[in-house]
Amino acid sequence: MYCDLTLLKMSYSIPRISQLRFPNIFNDARDYQIAFLGCFLVLGISTRDWTLKTGLIIAIAFSCILTQWLLSSVVEYSKQEDFSSSNYGILIAPKVLNSLRSALITALGLCLLLRGDSYQTVILAGCLAIASKFLFQFRSKHFFNPANFGIISALLLTNDAWISPGQWGTDWWYLLLFAGLGGIVLKKVGRWDTSVIFFLTYASLEGIRNFWLGWSWDVLAHQLTSGSLLLFALFMLTDPRSIPNATLGRCFWAIAIAVVTFILQDYFYLSSAIFWALFIISPLTILCDYLWTAPRFMWGKTAISNQ
Repeated sequence: MYCDLTLLKMSYSIPRISQLRFPNIFNDARDYQIAFLGCFLVLGISTRDWTLKTGLIIAIAFSCILTQWLLSSVVEYSKQEDFSSSNYGILIAPKVLNSLRSALITALGLCLLLRGDSYQTVILAGCLAIASKFLFQFRSKHFFNPANFGIISALLLTNDAWISPGQWGTDWWYLLLFAGLGGIVLKKVGRWDTSVIFFLTYASLEGIRNFWLGWSWDVLAHQLTSGSLLLFALFMLTDPRSIPNATLGRCFWAIAIAVVTFILQDYFYLSSAIFWALFIISPLTILCDYLWTAPRFMWGKTAISNQ
């Protein structure tokens, strides 16, 4: 049987390396957040002796990703003109799959900060954290930080959820690690001003109180080098999709959170003050965006508006 070698070579030609298209990772700021938060989780479990069960981690991740996938699919399906039952392709649409990055970030945040004794508690936190992005919106923008909403919901609705602010200790090498890796993420999202204003305001208030009470500066250093505080300020407080768009609005917003944190921490002796402060002040994002207008942050060219 005769074969045309020329046609055979054309049909089974091997593409050159330059023609291959490899996945372009780290082209989105969320890729850095996922990598760094994942490293922090491994670091916490391996160096701080956290009693965090593998099953609970899986339950949090599964609940966040599944909820995001289902709700994003529903939203995208509602935008279609053709509502035929055969339109199942929306479940694997690029916009839907791309949104799962945000869900994974929320899951890692919950694993790092929330503690619970039962699977029901952590699953509830994961589902409500993601659902808050779709339920609490103003002009197609959610104003609650998902992980923070999940944490507060678990604290309010269950009896076995808690936060351990001192789980990272105050070791200096944690401070340097958080500041270094957090700085990379802030550079990517361009929201470093929020963390700086919060730190300056909160440190100033604590410094004045420290001086007024005649305490040594070691007390202030201990308060400001908490690993949980740094993780909160560098990663949770700077979520570009839920904080004010304009720089002036973010500064006002960060100052408000620092003041409420100071009051809850030092006058109501609430150890989880930073999380409650963010929850209380989050709706202020609506007012800030109304007073100071600026373009909304988008994760990338494929980002979706309800993400």
